Amino acid sequence: MSILTQSAAFIARSCARLLAQDCLLCAADSRSSLLCTACADDLPRLPAESCPRCALPTPAGEVCGRCLRQAPHYDAALAAFRYAFPVDRLIQTFKYDRRLALADYLGRRLAALAATCTAEVIVPLPLHKLRLRERGFNQALELARPVSRARAIAIDAHSCQRVRHTPSQAALPWRERAANVRGAFHCTTDFSGRRILLVDDVMTTGASLDEMARTLKLHGAAHVTVLVVARALPP
Repeated sequence: MSILTQSAAFIARSCARLLAQDCLLCAADSRSSLLCTACADDLPRLPAESCPRCALPTPAGEVCGRCLRQAPHYDAALAAFRYAFPVDRLIQTFKYDRRLALADYLGRRLAALAATCTAEVIVPLPLHKLRLRERGFNQALELARPVSRARAIAIDAHSCQRVRHTPSQAALPWRERAANVRGAFHCTTDFSGRRILLVDDVMTTGASLDEMARTLKLHGAAHVTVLVVARALPP
């Protein structure tokens, strides 16, 4: 083995030791990743057969009855995981404990999911300025950054604003969430003919995302695909 090859091997081993860390979930050595391979493989997924409109499970991947009765304003929804343990804990750690490294980890999963999308612009779901000041960052924007880098799609984080500071959706019964966010968003850009990726962390009822999609459609958007880390199933 040449001196050059020995040096390269030494540097590689040294970097691996320096970058090694414990898995966030099981504390095993996960090398340079936030999760070890076993925990990453065990994260809860949605069934392969799901409604193409809202991402809820359906028997054969057909459009669900709810979307047939009242189609949402978004045209498609993609979710990387099911909102269940431990994905829920990872998202909460990201949002409320400011573990921003999770944005890159989860965002890269979104980027892989969006590989077949033909979107022209990414719109992160906006936070109201008071919520943004309280949290310090918009989780949707941080998740959108890895998607933008991987898919070479520009982010527009300025054209849309949340203009109503509504109570947290998580604190409301499912049936009250749509009314809570009605008129909550404002858009200042003409998106005529544009295909948009609308990014957020969790889709529960989809009320906020639907209202944002409605706003985008009112400003000309031709197609809106919702892209989220996790999809909650109905109780």
